[in-house]
Amino acid sequence: MAKPKVFATHRLFEPARKILQEHCEVEYWEKPERPPREEVLRRVKDKEALVCLLTEKVNDELLLAAPKLKIAANVAVGFDNIDVAACTRRGVVATNTPGVLDETTADFAWTLLMAVARRLLEGDALARSGNWKGWDLDQLVGTDVWGKTLGIVGFGRIGRAMARRATGFQMKVIYTDAVRAAANVEKGLGAEYRDMNTLLAESDFVSVHTPLLPETRGLFNVEKFGRMKRTAYLINTSRGPVINENDLVAALESGRIAGAALDVFEKEPAIHPGLRRANVVLAPHIASASLETRTKMACMAAENVVALLQGRRPANILNPEALKG
Repeated sequence: MAKPKVFATHRLFEPARKILQEHCEVEYWEKPERPPREEVLRRVKDKEALVCLLTEKVNDELLLAAPKLKIAANVAVGFDNIDVAACTRRGVVATNTPGVLDETTADFAWTLLMAVARRLLEGDALARSGNWKGWDLDQLVGTDVWGKTLGIVGFGRIGRAMARRATGFQMKVIYTDAVRAAANVEKGLGAEYRDMNTLLAESDFVSVHTPLLPETRGLFNVEKFGRMKRTAYLINTSRGPVINENDLVAALESGRIAGAALDVFEKEPAIHPGLRRANVVLAPHIASASLETRTKMACMAAENVVALLQGRRPANILNPEALKG
């Protein structure tokens, strides 16, 4: 019996390839650059499964081009690139890869936080320039992290991982979320709930971990920046469109906030030129980019595909109503 056909928009890691190839006939996009849209649409025409990244839009256009498609497996926890409702209408299952990247992403959010607070990139540039004249009392002085207040916007798995790390710095942890955490969770993490405006007013560092939803798009705007401390820093490892970059640039230029550290951007891969400032740390969407974590993500996506094609319910299904029967 012929194996089901799969198109993967990335060459993936070897453990994930083994999972797929044992059960499926797999066609990979092997080039280092992302596949052009027309190439994706051409290759999915006869496929029953698609393994894709955040850079590929799974929408009505793609679904129309892929009449045999049964599953779109995203190699990411976020799925704003997938029109889940459109998938459901056409009986296509959509999946993601939650859980496996929480600790790695929290690690990187802390990396960004420390880097911007202690002006690490400026120091690195000076050390590499050949122009460093030696130690001086007020050279590249930053701000302490220890003992400060960390405000966490979005208190899901990654937000809570941030809170756990903050205890080592004896920080006061406050958070805001659409749903308040249970009292035992707050107590266990030493975290206190605040409404959004109060959190912004109290925080020395604001770390964003909210999903991109209609109500969170442009959440950080001129009004929100106006409520932050002038000495505060904004850290974002969630999704770029959560921040209005024009308003962020204005806040940075005016000194309304002290700085920012960003792993994601409003119109990726484009980055607002006004963000190329000394008090902004920029990273190219790599918060989950450890070899261990990205391999787990790819394997999870592969396992979701195999489960669906074998008639089982994928572990990470986003639209169970798309399942037949």
